[in-house]
Amino acid sequence: MCTDIFFKLRQHMIVEVMAETIYVCAQIGKAALDRRVVEVLGKVPRHQFVPVELQPYAYLNRPLPIGFDKTISQPFIVALMTDLLALSPQDVALEIGTGLGYQAAVLAELAKKVYSVEIIDDLSELAEQRLSRAGYHNITLKVGNGYKGWPECAPFDKIIVTAAADFIPPHLILQLKPGGKMVLPTGLPEKQHLILVEKESDSKITTRKILPVRFSQLEEAESSL
Repeated sequence: MCTDIFFKLRQHMIVEVMAETIYVCAQIGKAALDRRVVEVLGKVPRHQFVPVELQPYAYLNRPLPIGFDKTISQPFIVALMTDLLALSPQDVALEIGTGLGYQAAVLAELAKKVYSVEIIDDLSELAEQRLSRAGYHNITLKVGNGYKGWPECAPFDKIIVTAAADFIPPHLILQLKPGGKMVLPTGLPEKQHLILVEKESDSKITTRKILPVRFSQLEEAESSL
């Protein structure tokens, strides 16, 4: 498919994301996403972060399989989670669950530096290839246990988790800077909610349920990678 077609499909995706935002405005507390997030959604080539046979469907507002029983999240969810983080150009962000790298690319457009942890070695390798081809150089990847975060590079201004944990991993709370935000899905498969976690300057933690979601479960490695 040619570049012009992908551009048009991306613009249509943005319209659908904006419409869904309005539809759930009562739950998320706003009728429009941050302009910068919308602009990034219109820039990042989602078709480069899905298997080649699914590229014609890359800009549908729906999750798509990426192999290893994993999916790339629905564009609206990517946009909403990014919006909730309220990223600034000086932020250092941690992502748990690299997948094929799409969410990391979105974060990299808005933050100074992105660290991303993926538990599946093959996925991490594929993500690194895709991110490199797309020209992203402010993203560092590693294979590891998402529950444990990335302590060597902590603390982080913002943390995003793209798989559902039964509870908020305590390691990630410790690695979040005072004044920072974390967005993640939590709960059992049929009762998951997207949660916004905020750590105040005195390290007090507050949480807010945003809306029901459906994510694959966050896997915990047996060893401490």
